[in-house]
Amino acid sequence: MQRNVKAAAAAAGFNPAPNGTAHAAGGSKPVRELFGKLADGTKVYRWSLANGGTRLKVLSYGGIVQSLEIPDRHGRHRNVSLGFDTIDDYVASSPYFGALIGRYGNRIAKGQFTLDGKSHQLSVNDGVNSLHGGTKGFDKHVWDVEGFTSGSDVGLVLHYTSIDGEMGYPGTLRAKVTYTLTRHGDWRVDYEATTDKATVVNLTSHVYWNLAGEGSGSIYDHELQIAAARYTPVDSGLIPTGELAKVAGTPFDFRRTKTVGRDIRVAHQQLLYGKGIDHNWALDKGITSKPQQVATLRDPSSGRTLRIATTEPGLQFYSGNFLDGTLVGTGGHIYRQGDALCLETQHFPDSPNHPSFPSTVLRPGQTYRTTTVHSFGA
Repeated sequence: MQRNVKAAAAAAGFNPAPNGTAHAAGGSKPVRELFGKLADGTKVYRWSLANGGTRLKVLSYGGIVQSLEIPDRHGRHRNVSLGFDTIDDYVASSPYFGALIGRYGNRIAKGQFTLDGKSHQLSVNDGVNSLHGGTKGFDKHVWDVEGFTSGSDVGLVLHYTSIDGEMGYPGTLRAKVTYTLTRHGDWRVDYEATTDKATVVNLTSHVYWNLAGEGSGSIYDHELQIAAARYTPVDSGLIPTGELAKVAGTPFDFRRTKTVGRDIRVAHQQLLYGKGIDHNWALDKGITSKPQQVATLRDPSSGRTLRIATTEPGLQFYSGNFLDGTLVGTGGHIYRQGDALCLETQHFPDSPNHPSFPSTVLRPGQTYRTTTVHSFGA
């Protein structure tokens, strides 16, 4: 297998990394092009960058990863993230494909929380609950984007300022997100934010992964491992009950690698609530100052692997349950249930209403910082 990878890499102009994965010889300055316009005439740009064998395309609208191409065991590239070809599709019907999520990733019960004795009512957009920041979260705004090169790394710096009261959240929040492609082909995401009033914040990325390739069909044969002995069960509205339940003896036990689909149709109440998996894992490592590996995803057909390291305490695993065959993606294929999965590094859902969960409160003078690194191989 090593000889095949090296031969394919040489033919394609790539240098193999020590583990046999084909990597590009070096990155080049990110390139910007016009992708489209919003209804009000606002221009949306697409940035293209490549490094270490990974090719990334990002929109200024929502910081969206429109495509992410990585090589298989033979050095053949394919886009492994779901998305659309036009800005109109993203505006009209996107289920957060590839987007930056804020101010608060995941759900807040009834869109309500109390902070320092003051109650706040947020925008609700998921039944009676608030999901991913409300009706116009960070995924639906145009970010300021600048490209950069730094040594052997290339990347983008994205800025967005959320004004006091936007979607009901207190404080003016200044968010900065840095996308970096390293010389090894890793995609690193660094999140930062500051506020002028006490608020809550939980930023994440909502890439839909299919390592066999976008539009190739079900991910139920993908192999997944998650370093977590507990998860947060939910009620019928997918709001955590507050319990940290053991995964042992349940379909949620991914401590040892197993296929995504092995237990996904087991008659378990939590799977019925989510129409599959849509739950947060309480990672064994907790909050860490540096990213630590917490999950590994592998597609046996292509050999592609994704390893996720993060500083965050939680990981939301969503198995694409609500893809219903009404969306057509970048490859011209219809997306159906289970055609991709999300692995969102985060703080826990509804944390502002659960004092026992790690806090998501950010105060003036503090800087919110989290990091997640996506490493690819074959």
